[in-house]
Amino acid sequence: MTQLKQMTHIFPFESIIKCDDRHSLNGHRSGLIWFTGLSGSGKSTLAHAVEARLHDMGIRSYVLDGDNVRGGLNKDLDLSPEDRRENIRRIAEVAKLMVDAGLLVFAAFIAPYRESRGFVRELMRGWPYHECYVKCSLGVCEQRDPKGLYRRARLGEITNMTGLSDPYEEPEAPDLVVETDALSIEDSVERVIDFLHRSGLISWRR
Repeated sequence: MTQLKQMTHIFPFESIIKCDDRHSLNGHRSGLIWFTGLSGSGKSTLAHAVEARLHDMGIRSYVLDGDNVRGGLNKDLDLSPEDRRENIRRIAEVAKLMVDAGLLVFAAFIAPYRESRGFVRELMRGWPYHECYVKCSLGVCEQRDPKGLYRRARLGEITNMTGLSDPYEEPEAPDLVVETDALSIEDSVERVIDFLHRSGLISWRR
């Protein structure tokens, strides 16, 4: 990954309010759950469904979604390998700030390269971070094709399509696997909620 220029005149300010203070105010811990998987696997659907469930439980969370972010913060990036890596780097830095703010953050991004996902894990070292592989076969993803991307890629209208002309490197040791081609959305949400409980990010008592 490209080495970023080091800024020698930057002096981060030490916040008076710490992350633990925000945890006490919220009544739950913060953390980052990264949903990775092919386009059409259901990453965004699952992340937003979990967010809605947590909202009903009184837990503060937020979804960072691929298309939403590319429409603003990262609209200057294309789908080249270099820009894909930069896309993930920016999102990871934003997510880390949101975790420090006391939120449970769900990042729903393909993140096709192990190198980029490894960068996120390293960046989040010392912070609650978990990788969730939203596992779904290419055949099912292509059959769903909610955005018509696979169809357009097959017609040659889109290049660098992950899973077709561009690789998706499966996670080797994800913290959680949700097989959305075998589970309903309700069961998938339950799988994530149960994981959040077991990992200590939320409490059964809420």
